[in-house]
Amino acid sequence: MNLNQITLPVHDMSECTKFYRNLGFTQIVDTPHYARFECPEGDSTFSLSLENADFKSHTVIYFEHEELDHWVNQLKLKGIQFDQEPTDERYLWREAVLHDPSGNKIKLYWAGENRLNPPWRVEIRT
Repeated sequence: MNLNQITLPVHDMSECTKFYRNLGFTQIVDTPHYARFECPEGDSTFSLSLENADFKSHTVIYFEHEELDHWVNQLKLKGIQFDQEPTDERYLWREAVLHDPSGNKIKLYWAGENRLNPPWRVEIRT
């Protein structure tokens, strides 16, 4: 089994598709109500769905990059604003935090080996 994609709600499709392309993603589907993006590495995708009703998204989407600090600096040069600069977190990930134009929370991070194998890893199966 593999996670296919996650879909985020947005208020303004044009503004949000431009934002995600500026982050470095390739847009592969473009309609007035739906857009999908391909990540620069691997085969993961994520999508945006136009939401006409008011919403507050509590979803957090994570994008991993080994050169996190360099990536954040490059995005800042493009005018992307961050709520949190790259920070070493207690759970052994380095993270930067920002929000897309519709308020969806995004964490750019690097966890290395700790992403799948943290010191507190367990394997619980039914």
